[in-house]
Amino acid sequence: MRMSLVVLSLGAGVLAGCAAGKPAPAPVAQAAAAPVVAGTLDEQTASAAATVQKIDLKSRHVTLRRADGTTFTIVAGPDVRNLDQVKRGDVVRITYRQSIAYEVKKADQAKPGVSASTAVTRAQPGAKPGGTVTDTVTVRMTITAIDKPAAEATLLGPDGQTTVVRAKDPSKLDLVQPGDVVDVTYTEALGIAVEKAK
Repeated sequence: MRMSLVVLSLGAGVLAGCAAGKPAPAPVAQAAAAPVVAGTLDEQTASAAATVQKIDLKSRHVTLRRADGTTFTIVAGPDVRNLDQVKRGDVVRITYRQSIAYEVKKADQAKPGVSASTAVTRAQPGAKPGGTVTDTVTVRMTITAIDKPAAEATLLGPDGQTTVVRAKDPSKLDLVQPGDVVDVTYTEALGIAVEKAK
């Protein structure tokens, strides 16, 4: 229940201000070779829904009712397209997803670094309001040492600090060697869609 409230609150913010994405820093140069080892370390998805109770197009206030019967009001910012398509009884669906993935690539000229990007989508004119905001941060590190008996690898980060990590699957350490680079990517995505009342 608590996660549903968080997701609805986050989604309300997206509906209230989903517009243009912020400029992204220059991405870290990608290694040309295909990944030697790749996988997902963690992935979580939460979703929630609320029903439109009232909408004031002039003030752009939208009152929503959660599944537990409680209501709250949001203000749809001027960047929210097609607000006039929202009707009483429509359902606002919000999905929040986060994941952490990694790729190990053979050594190349790339150095440790950080890249970040934000991608924003909005509904087409004339459709029900909706959109997505996806933030991605990739940290590139270099493997400096591997301790197979301990199932550990030492990584050098972009800040010059080293970190020792334990492999979940020690057999994958046989596929990598010092000098290889590791890209760890954190992705956070929030999507909102308005569905016609049934």
